[in-house]
Amino acid sequence: MAASQVDASANEEKRTIELNGHVGFDSLPDQLVSKSVAQGFSFNILCVGETGVGKSTLMNTLFNTTFENEEASHYGNKVHLHPQTYELQESNVNLKLTIVHTVGFGDQINREESFKPILEYIDTQFEKYLEEELKIKRSLFSCHDTRIHACLYFIAPSGHSLKSLDLVTMKKLDSKVNIIPVIAKADTVNRSELDKLKIKIMSELVSNGVQIYQFPTEDEAVAEINSSMNTHLPFAVVGSVENVKVGNKLVKARLYPWGSVQVENENHCDFVKLREMLVRVNMEDLREQTHARHYELYRRCKLEEMGFKDTDPDSKSFSLQETYEAKRKEFLTDLQRKEEEMRQMFVNKVKEAEAELKEKEKELHERFEQLKRMHQEEKKTLEEKRRNLEEEMNAFNRRKVAAETLMGQAVQGGSQPFKKDKDKKNFFSLPSACSLTSGRNLN
Repeated sequence: MAASQVDASANEEKRTIELNGHVGFDSLPDQLVSKSVAQGFSFNILCVGETGVGKSTLMNTLFNTTFENEEASHYGNKVHLHPQTYELQESNVNLKLTIVHTVGFGDQINREESFKPILEYIDTQFEKYLEEELKIKRSLFSCHDTRIHACLYFIAPSGHSLKSLDLVTMKKLDSKVNIIPVIAKADTVNRSELDKLKIKIMSELVSNGVQIYQFPTEDEAVAEINSSMNTHLPFAVVGSVENVKVGNKLVKARLYPWGSVQVENENHCDFVKLREMLVRVNMEDLREQTHARHYELYRRCKLEEMGFKDTDPDSKSFSLQETYEAKRKEFLTDLQRKEEEMRQMFVNKVKEAEAELKEKEKELHERFEQLKRMHQEEKKTLEEKRRNLEEEMNAFNRRKVAAETLMGQAVQGGSQPFKKDKDKKNFFSLPSACSLTSGRNLN
């Protein structure tokens, strides 16, 4: 009954009444403008393109200043993003501008994952904003919004169509950021080839399902110019910060031996169209599209992963406490399951280690027994050899003693006849000696 009453009241027509005098709420737009001007604005541009294609020069030309930027080399082993934030002021409007350069994009031999660092950076900025939103004490108005509002995708003028790297990267980015394709260094291509290249690029983008940013036509104030500018995509641009004298005035141009290419001359390039669409007409729409479309898609997917969901007429009202408890229960269940898996894995590892150790122990025991048997056999062999050697030594000693005995007996038996012959000889020689002695005495 209550629900039917609510539906009935909702279906009632709104009444319009006239005021009898001035009240003052017609100043709300002025109040909003004053508040916005006091807070200032932020705008973040992502420049995607190969090294040396002219990204930094175009940014300097677009905002009529010289930003600090180091010249990148072609020898980087991976893509990394380099954000720089600047405080700009025009009249009484303050703009916090962040320019993000993709350093090393397209310089690697393997370019299959060149887009991943870009996606990770964009998601990181969305994550930061979502974390700020989910805080109990949040300050969305004072925090620096680093979400990417516009992506200028620089297409090299060489070739007759888009490279596979360009198609893959833009296809990955089109659901996360507002892509505005531009043909860089358009002064290197003649007019007829440039027109053919534009048609070819747009045809390939449509056939591959790449969604680029279309300038809005809902607002009657800008519908005509935006509709016209949509037909000029992608913009063919030339950048230069050098002032060249053409006629009686100084203009930004690139000077060549055959003449000059004027940056702000629409007959020479589309730089003015890009500046009008990006900065002067659709900057706020780019900010709104980033928040209402790309960030909202990221936020919805992230909250659904966390367990949050919207209500429908047939379901109960959404309860944050119930969602928290359900998610907590799910987390604890998952934690217990992982803990049990880790415990079982640990037990299996221990069992495997024990089985392996037992096998090793068995092998060592068998080896020990084998070595023990070999030692005993060698010991037995050595004992036998020692015994044989001792027997041989005893036999040798016995033979030696017998030989020495025989030799002693032989020596004793041969020495007695020799002594008798000697005594006999001495006896016969004795008178001669006596006669000689007596003769000497007589003399």
